[in-house]
Amino acid sequence: MDAAIKDAATAAPRNPWAWIPTLYFGQGIPYFTAMTLALVMYKNTGFSNADIAFYTSWLYLPWVIKPLWAPVVDMFGTKRRWVVTLQTAIAVAFALVAFTTHLPAFFQASLAVLWLMAFSSATHDIAADGFYMLALAQKQQAAFVGVRSTFYRLANITGQGVLVALSGFLIRQTGDAHIAWAVIFALLASVFAVLAVYHLFVLPHPPTDGPVRSSGGGAREFFATFVSFFRKEGIVTILGFLLLFRLGESQLLKMVVPFLLDPAEKGGLGLDNTQVGIVYGTVGVIALTVGGLLGGVLISRYGLKRCLWPMALIIHAPDLVFVYLSTALPDNILVIAAAMAVEQFGYGLGFTSYMMFMIMVADGEHKTAHYAICTGFMALGMMVPQMASGYLQQWLGYQHFFIWVCLATIPAFIMTALIKVDPAFGRE
Repeated sequence: MDAAIKDAATAAPRNPWAWIPTLYFGQGIPYFTAMTLALVMYKNTGFSNADIAFYTSWLYLPWVIKPLWAPVVDMFGTKRRWVVTLQTAIAVAFALVAFTTHLPAFFQASLAVLWLMAFSSATHDIAADGFYMLALAQKQQAAFVGVRSTFYRLANITGQGVLVALSGFLIRQTGDAHIAWAVIFALLASVFAVLAVYHLFVLPHPPTDGPVRSSGGGAREFFATFVSFFRKEGIVTILGFLLLFRLGESQLLKMVVPFLLDPAEKGGLGLDNTQVGIVYGTVGVIALTVGGLLGGVLISRYGLKRCLWPMALIIHAPDLVFVYLSTALPDNILVIAAAMAVEQFGYGLGFTSYMMFMIMVADGEHKTAHYAICTGFMALGMMVPQMASGYLQQWLGYQHFFIWVCLATIPAFIMTALIKVDPAFGRE
């Protein structure tokens, strides 16, 4: 059966448009579920900002530590097989979350299952990103980085937009947030079951997609992979950039949804789930998607080096819109939507440079594992600040918290000035 599928898939070259959109849509859904959708669910069911921020930040841990098992993905099996298997595991995890919503220990049980889902998703990211680099030439990687970012963000629209809005409708219809979220996670399980089957038949079979091992054996290869990464030229500066570039944005991201949902007396905008799904999960993410697509085009045309500083400015300056929103507390939904669009467009465009920087750093024999190490440091740089963000917000209030977020972007500019980038990298 497997041989027949492979013969069919390799009978003709597979157009990247047939699999890149669905692969990165599938990569985005569980990530945004762990980072945002779970946050909305716990906010709807009565938990505090401090608890939500602290405990959901632990869901980042699999992305932080995934470099520890990234070499295993390199050393055993194919990236293609890993992708299909892990998408199946994610479907099962989503179904289990739906089951936990009416358990007495809902918070603890759902967090445990979401952590297992996050572990599967982080491993899926390793395989999917490695597959992307194996199946495409470097010029194609640069050309399609905007496409992968776009469909990754479309997953964001589905999660933060469509599903959040749907949860609001279901809560109004049933009067029970637990029932509403059980339905949402059952739908997610169905989506991933379909993706796993689709990719089983559609993903191409790159000739280089196979185990990467040295003559020294598995253990030696495992440690050699890490050693070769930390011997890269300028590694201290590279790690500083990966850890600090999103210092301000990481804290902002964790508190956006609580800010939108909290009433005015708590310093928030007092929106309901449906409105949040529209202004943040749909309008905002469409702007973010457009920014990501444009970023890929610009890097493909001008190269990463020329784009890095403008994109560093564009990703961070729009954080100021939250200072305005928390000060003015507008009740006009169009004003709020416009503010979300400005901030998210800048984030999408600027983040493209960060993605391409990780691809540049990872380039080499162990590119799958090295890219995973890069994303692990990125996740660490997100996880630690986010754990404290809820406590900071409750201490400072939303207005002063967003001012602090803007100040926390300063290290990103320092590290941008220090890193070295090949002038030709990413340019067609």
